[in-house]
Amino acid sequence: MYSYGVMVALGFAVATLLIYRHAGRLDLNKDKIVDMLVLTLLCGIVGARLLYIALNLQYYIASPLEVFDLSKGGLVWYGGFVAGVVAATAYIKANRLDFWIVMDLIVPYVALAQVFGRIGCFLNGCCYGSILPHGCALGVTFPDSLAARYPTQIYSSLLLLGIYVVLRVWQELPHFKGEIFLAYCILYPLKRFAIEFLRGDNPKILLGMTISQVISLGVFLAALVVFTKKRLEWRRYLQSK
Repeated sequence: MYSYGVMVALGFAVATLLIYRHAGRLDLNKDKIVDMLVLTLLCGIVGARLLYIALNLQYYIASPLEVFDLSKGGLVWYGGFVAGVVAATAYIKANRLDFWIVMDLIVPYVALAQVFGRIGCFLNGCCYGSILPHGCALGVTFPDSLAARYPTQIYSSLLLLGIYVVLRVWQELPHFKGEIFLAYCILYPLKRFAIEFLRGDNPKILLGMTISQVISLGVFLAALVVFTKKRLEWRRYLQSK
């Protein structure tokens, strides 16, 4: 078994267990939530793979059979995120659930699952950082390179753990529907945008930014606008009571 797949599976299992336990407190059907999570995972993997292939199209045109080899990673989070949200939205609508309540429930545990996933990236050697200055003792040397690199996977894992803790505490406080989900859509892009400056595997495509930074900027701004609008509406509602 490859360590990357093991860590992704472990992250999904831990997140699913915690979501299952938490769903009961919100009077949500636990079995429906688990079904939605499985559907979201499968669609998310497909979406993450498709975006990775699109960003490395020439390689896969030359080696088409590699399209199906996930043993060494090759997933882009934003592709999985979009595909997963679309799948979850369709399932939620079909089962007449409240989109914002469900997303508020699951998104902190999504961040926790990512903690495991990034550890899998570290063990796999993908999503690596740029080369450190000579003599710096803070880097990690992977088997396919003699140069020490920033352990960006570990940095990401620690920051995602922080996001998980913040969102879990936030969940227990009074909040409007969708606040936790939108907070994740603000915090994660900030984390990703910063980490990309240390990444060594993503080329710059626009104004010195990588594709993930461009996407992060768009997601951050969109989420911030919606968050601000809903926050103001919620405050007006509270004041009117």
